[in-house]
Amino acid sequence: QVQLVESGGGLMQAGGSLRLSCAASGYTFSIFTMAWFRQAPGKEREFVAAIRWRCSSTYYADSVNGRFTISRDNAKNTVYLEINSLKPEDTAVYYCAADRSWTAWESIKVTGMDSWGKGTLVTVSS
Repeated sequence: QVQLVESGGGLMQAGGSLRLSCAASGYTFSIFTMAWFRQAPGKEREFVAAIRWRCSSTYYADSVNGRFTISRDNAKNTVYLEINSLKPEDTAVYYCAADRSWTAWESIKVTGMDSWGKGTLVTVSS
């Protein structure tokens, strides 16, 4: 089992920047991919970004490419999501998730992830 705890959310101003953290514990050696998803009010949870645990290759949803950066620090078992040029439409609960099997980038989806954090709320005001 892998346990995930997100942090770093809060109330932000549009145009600002934010870095979310996701600390992993437990059987972290079994992780292939870590990913961030978000769920806006009244909407389905959607994929945002992913990173391979061992080699740091990254992949982004088209909707966030260029403003979001995913990174990881294996020594701290932590994955980060940096968001620049915040927009009100970035308002959502942000979740990190772990996949313990290799999945092609294009196939990463909510139902394929093995472990989830409880999420951290990001609210962007205009």
